[in-house]
Parts: sequence; structure tokens; C-alpha cells
Amino acid sequence: MNARMVPVLLGIISTILLLAGFYFADEIFAPVACALFIIAIAWPLQERLQARLPQLLALAIVVTLIMLVFIVFASVVAWGFGRVGRSLIAETPRLQGLYEQATAWLETHGIAVAGLWAEHFNMRWVVGAVQGLSVRLNTMISFWIVVLIYVLLGLLEVGPVARRIPGIVSSEAARVLIMGSNRTAAKLRRYLMIRTIMSIATGAMVYVFALALGLQLAAEWGVIAFTLNFIPFIGPFIATLLPTFYALAQFESLYSALFVFACLNLIQFVIGSYVEPRMAGKALALSPFLALFSVFLWMFLWGLFGAFIGVPITIAAVTFCAQSPSAEWLSHLLGAPDDGEAKDPSAV
Repeated sequence: MNARMVPVLLGIISTILLLAGFYFADEIFAPVACALFIIAIAWPLQERLQARLPQLLALAIVVTLIMLVFIVFASVVAWGFGRVGRSLIAETPRLQGLYEQATAWLETHGIAVAGLWAEHFNMRWVVGAVQGLSVRLNTMISFWIVVLIYVLLGLLEVGPVARRIPGIVSSEAARVLIMGSNRTAAKLRRYLMIRTIMSIATGAMVYVFALALGLQLAAEWGVIAFTLNFIPFIGPFIATLLPTFYALAQFESLYSALFVFACLNLIQFVIGSYVEPRMAGKALALSPFLALFSVFLWMFLWGLFGAFIGVPITIAAVTFCAQSPSAEWLSHLLGAPDDGEAKDPSAV
């Protein structure tokens, strides 16, 4: 075997083993990843407050604000999906009838629908899947309790750990860790800010469109578009699919439903492919293939939460690679670091 291939093979094997560990120990690593993401977002506020207030008081304020944000967000999500879910349940007979009409139309045109497919994939199944998703969301309370504990303890450790790193590892390793952490935290804050702005814009445009078209539950569709837009690729697709099904039931017209689907996808395309990249700039630029792969990889490993956290994890990995001379080529291959990359950690 070529000696040059040994490090490559070892790297591939190590990556596979690491991902396997993430998969089988998801109940351990997923809350930690979520907590690190929140700590990166909340640390600047904690740092400013504890410079003027006692550390524990500053921590109490920050944790309270985090809890308020989550409560408001969860309430908005529950309101939007709850209203749509109840409406879908009420519309089940009509949706089932439309589905059977479509199946009969396909049969008359020589397109046979398999019996098993026709028996199991119906609108009752779709409604049941939506209800099952709601149940799974309700079971995540314990997950967020663990995350909150990690955040509480982690905010207390950020400063001491940063001071201990130079005395534990070599100067080069300390530089990579400190600069990588600073850059990653700054990029994650920018990522969340841009994602939030784009989600608000998407939700507002969906609301205006639904209102102008006369589609019922316009506010609810806007809220759903806002919340699902935080999950790249998959979220926007679901946010366009649900109103399309509802439009089919309300207007009882395939062309109206296709018009709704096309317009909602146009909104998602303009914001996601034109506006957001220009706001993000080079600092958050990732290969589109890598971003899509990250979403599906981490969704496979950690489910719905993995689809949300996949892109931030990839941003962190690419940013840390940019700080190491031996791995800098990887960051240039997979992303587009800004001009000041790996120069001045105090600039964060």
C-alpha cells in the first residue's frame, strides 16, 4: 500500500467511526451540540453583563432571556401547527374524496395505482403523520431541559476554559482552538441573525400572498413558513407542500393548488437563492452540495434537530479547518472564508 494513502484511509475510518458514535449516542451528543450553539449565540451578552454585574446574576438574566425566547417560539409553533392540524382533521373527508377522485382519474387514463399504495397512502395517513409529528415535538421537553442545564454550566466555563487552554496545549494548538472558537461563534451568530431575518421575510410574504389569494389560515401559513425556514431545504419544501394540499381542499381545483405551490416556491427561491446569499456574504458561504449533504447527513444521525443543526456544524468544521495550515485547503475547497480569516481573533 502506498504510504501516502495511509493517512487518508485513517482519516476516512476515523470519520466513519466518529459519525457512528454520533448516531448511536445521539442522546448524549445532540444536547451538547445544541447547547454549544446556544452558548455561542448568548456568550457576548453574558460577557457584557458580567462585566457590570455579579456573574451569577448575569447568568440568571441570560438564561431567563433564553427561556423566554424558547417559550415564545414554541408557543408560536404550537399555535400555527395546532390550528392547521385541527383544520386538516375537519377537512379530512373532503381531502379523502379528492384523493379518491384523483386515483380514479389516473386509473381511467391507464395509470394503475397499486392496491397497497391506495390502501395505506391516503389523506387519513397524511393527517396521522402530522399528528404523530406533533406528538414527537411534545416529547422533546426532556431534551430541552438537558440542553438548558448544559447551557447554564457552559456559560460559567467559557472564560476559565479560554484562560486554561494556552497552558494545556502547544501555542499553535491554542491558537487554532481560540481563534477557531471565536470565528465559529461569530459566524454562528451571523448565521442565526440572517436566518431569522430571512424567516421573518418569508413568513410575511407567505402571509401576504395567502391573504391576497383568499387562502384560509393565512396567518398560520405565514407562521409555519417562518418556523420551518430555520431548517434548510427540507423546511421550506414542507412549508410549501402543506398550503398546497389545503388549497386543493379549499378551492377544489388542481390548477389553483399548482398555482399556490408555484408561487410559494417562487417566494422561497427568491429569498433563499437571491436575497440570503447576498446578506450572508463570503463569511458564511458553503458549497451548495456540502450544505445539502450536511442537512441530510445530520438528519439521518439526529432526526429533525439534525436537519437544523447540520449547517451550523459544517460552518464550525470549515472555520476550524481555516485556522490550521495543514487543513486550510479543505476550508477553501468546501467554503469561502472571508478576507480576514485566521488573522485577528480579537476582531470578533
